[in-house]
Amino acid sequence: MYTEITFPQNNVRFIAVNSGVDSANQQDNEFVPFVNIINEYYVRDGSKKVRTSLRIKGESGEHLTTIPPYGYVKDPDNSEHWLVDPEAAQVVKRIFSLCMDGNGPTQIARMLKEDHVLTPTVYQDRQKRKVRCALPDNPYNWNGSTVAAILERMEYCGHTVNFKTHRQSYKIKKTIENPPEQWKIFRNTHEAIVDEDTFQRVQELRRNKRRPARTGKSNLFSGVAYCADCGEKMYYCTSRNFEERQDHFVCSTSRKKGKDVCGTHFIRAVVLEKGVLRFLQILLWYISDCEDLFRDKLGAKRKEDFKKELAAKRRQLTQAQRRMEELDRLFKRLYEDNISGKINDSRFEKLSADYENEQTELTEKMQLLEQEIAQQEEEADSIEQFILRAKKYPNLQKLTPAVLHDLVNMVYVSAPDKSSGQRVQDVHISLACIGFLPESIIAEILTHASKSRTA
Repeated sequence: MYTEITFPQNNVRFIAVNSGVDSANQQDNEFVPFVNIINEYYVRDGSKKVRTSLRIKGESGEHLTTIPPYGYVKDPDNSEHWLVDPEAAQVVKRIFSLCMDGNGPTQIARMLKEDHVLTPTVYQDRQKRKVRCALPDNPYNWNGSTVAAILERMEYCGHTVNFKTHRQSYKIKKTIENPPEQWKIFRNTHEAIVDEDTFQRVQELRRNKRRPARTGKSNLFSGVAYCADCGEKMYYCTSRNFEERQDHFVCSTSRKKGKDVCGTHFIRAVVLEKGVLRFLQILLWYISDCEDLFRDKLGAKRKEDFKKELAAKRRQLTQAQRRMEELDRLFKRLYEDNISGKINDSRFEKLSADYENEQTELTEKMQLLEQEIAQQEEEADSIEQFILRAKKYPNLQKLTPAVLHDLVNMVYVSAPDKSSGQRVQDVHISLACIGFLPESIIAEILTHASKSRTA
């Protein structure tokens, strides 16, 4: 296009010294297309080899990035191994801690900027390390996207994550994100800066982003409070003219679709906070006094339910596997009958299509069952995880976002009951790791608290 059309149209003389090409000499131009094809093949072949080498390297568990993420440095004795950079690691820990306290990336970036914390690029440059982009004018100018990228990096848990991105072609420089199922994760390849539990809790918080109201106010239960009747989130309602006691939550379904779909009901934010705090205080007190009893009572029920569910799913998986084997035999027999003339072609096509559809459905069902079984086996130690979390708060006096997100998954608010002449409203609390407590255990916890107060 350039040598034969664009350049001649614009009276441009093209000279390639190394290739011996001069557009003023028509004979030189005759061989140019062949040179271009050879050059194109050479570049394409080189790209293919580089992709293959990176694929082999990535699948073997080696880091594909040449520069470690902020918080790590290369091991002087082994460039493939990462060591923790103590100074930068403290900033990373602080970012995760601030997120656990309920702050978003933009808020965290503002705090770091106010405290004059060097941005990752400037910090790397001042440590005489290689940087990939230009240095900003303000060395403390953190932005929300940088903080969000740090909060989403699984490498801070001590894992190597490869194949997170790809490029369509060596000609296209745009980077495309790969879905998580295409990632290759190699666990515990270097020292962790953030523990796995904190990282997962932060990801849950990020999925349930809480935006401040127009007044600038926000509440720690935003994204945590749900309607017990329709299961949708509850809106945080406030105003500049509201006192703290007037802030409240209402069902989002009722607001958007009308009270015919879900009855209008609300709960005051201060009432919800006090109620959840009191329940957690009693629960933590009970665990402190009766840890073994709590473990045994909850564990016995969960273990029994767990065994039943797991056994049922394994039976379903075994049945599906047997049916798959049976379908393979039927396919073989059906093919033989078609070849021998016992079954005509149209009948063969119909039956084979039915068997193929059934096999596809069975394959999807087996994959789902295998995932559920693996997940249940991982959650077998959930009670111990919750007890360890509970021990971190021996004397809980105030409910902070960090405490709430560490101990509670969701809070479900029911519609009020006024039949007794008083407004009674049930709040169901789904605890982290263990979900809802059985009514029998809640009754025992309340009885224990009552006896302790009397004593």
